[in-house]
Amino acid sequence: MGDNPTPIIVAGLPMYNEEETIGTVIRRTEKFVDHVICVDDGSSDSSSRIAEKCGALVERHRFNRGYGGALKTIFSAARQLSADVLVTLDSDGQHNPSDIPAIIAPILNGDADIVIGSRFIAGGASVDMPAYRKLGIKVITAASNLSSDLDIKDTQSGFRAFSRAALERLRFDSEGMELSLELLEDAHEKKLQIAEVPTMIRYDVPKGSRFTAISHGFTVLSYAVISLSQKKPLLVLGVPGAGLLAAGAAMGMRAINSVGDITEVTVGPGLTAAWIGVLGLSLIATGVVLQSARSILRLLIVKEFGID
Repeated sequence: MGDNPTPIIVAGLPMYNEEETIGTVIRRTEKFVDHVICVDDGSSDSSSRIAEKCGALVERHRFNRGYGGALKTIFSAARQLSADVLVTLDSDGQHNPSDIPAIIAPILNGDADIVIGSRFIAGGASVDMPAYRKLGIKVITAASNLSSDLDIKDTQSGFRAFSRAALERLRFDSEGMELSLELLEDAHEKKLQIAEVPTMIRYDVPKGSRFTAISHGFTVLSYAVISLSQKKPLLVLGVPGAGLLAAGAAMGMRAINSVGDITEVTVGPGLTAAWIGVLGLSLIATGVVLQSARSILRLLIVKEFGID
């Protein structure tokens, strides 16, 4: 691990108005790491003061930037500390710091560059997780896996560990929760190894996530769909296009079969069927063109730069 016989382990905690829990989380976390970084993302309470009293290194944002903004600052601070491993976890008590050794083990063993603490693999679990939130995470994860061809079971877990190589090579732009997907896509493109280990995440903590299921889900799912449309346009446009074409054809046949008297033909259903059919064909054609353009562009990149 780097130039040190003993690897430097750093924990990063995004923090926003967490004065009720931050002290306990830091105390439990510092047993397993060398340094604790807390990023105060525009808090209006005593979170920063409590974190400093507990011995954490505190970085402050003047205003609330979001989860992605906090993680950028954590990455920067971890690099300055020459971290060999960075582990991120929530400051509200949802993650169990006792799982840190298991989360970082694949990195210390050289088996992975990024490790995700997963609720949805064998041995993982969640306490009092609402059913609608679980469904939302499943949908987001499915969309992300279609886009990146990664078989990750829990793309929304914030309990993660990163190797030094990941810290140096990962780049991301998002400031919000969609960073959780952007980061994994960047890691996949840079051929960093990603692994999952089981963990438990609690939802019976005093505050829980400050992001509502609707706002979180809509933001992240939108990012996943946009990413999927860029990488697999034929799937995103072609499948709905085929459905619209089939619907238009069915409506057209129904309009034809319902004609009882040629002098009383109603043109409305027929025109609607035609428009739906044309829209479906347009989507299919657009998907084919974009998919072909993407394939040609990838071939040119591979031929010119040797990058796959």
